[in-house]
Amino acid sequence: MPIAQLPILYSFRRCPYAIRARLALAYAARQVILREVVLRDKPQALIDASAKATVPVLVLPDGAVIEQSIEIMQWALARSDPEAWLLRNCKKQQHEAQTLIERNDQQFKQALDRYKYADRHPQQSAEAYRREGEVFLKELEMRLARRAYLITDRISIADAAIFPFVRQFAHTDKTWFYHAPYPNLQRWLQRHLNSSLFNNAMHKYPAWQPDAEQTLFPVQV
Repeated sequence: MPIAQLPILYSFRRCPYAIRARLALAYAARQVILREVVLRDKPQALIDASAKATVPVLVLPDGAVIEQSIEIMQWALARSDPEAWLLRNCKKQQHEAQTLIERNDQQFKQALDRYKYADRHPQQSAEAYRREGEVFLKELEMRLARRAYLITDRISIADAAIFPFVRQFAHTDKTWFYHAPYPNLQRWLQRHLNSSLFNNAMHKYPAWQPDAEQTLFPVQV
């Protein structure tokens, strides 16, 4: 496909929302023009495309803009979903996945931010915020004690959407996490970290400049 007809993805490598969008795009083999953003110096093109001016943002060739990471995932999976991440054959599992993602994006993400940046939230200690996040970790651990992945015995959109946030929580204090009583969650996390899909999604790119050569994603292997 000519480059001019490709969607444009504004992204930031370490952002968990952007990671899950890139995971879905790589899995679905949906090629995009990637523009790596420096969050402290956001390009005007991103601000013009999206009033929220946060990543990820996907600009389609017809000018339509998708601003939410889950919607970017769904856009990619609607075009190619070879391993049935969307769980189309089971409404109950679809609802279960949606509910779990919503809990991740709301309660767990709030605890994660306060734990990771505890100095900005002096009302409680980092350990107290970590305990808040552990409520969700314990649920994931229980799920993974019964099956290899969060919803079924195969990876689904829930795993891909939640994994980047668990990764960020774990990496806030790796020593604590890998000694915590979450063996199934640790194995699940490591499985994702070792995957070729994640390695593709985490490929390093220079910050985008308007006059630079276009960068294509995912990496072709």
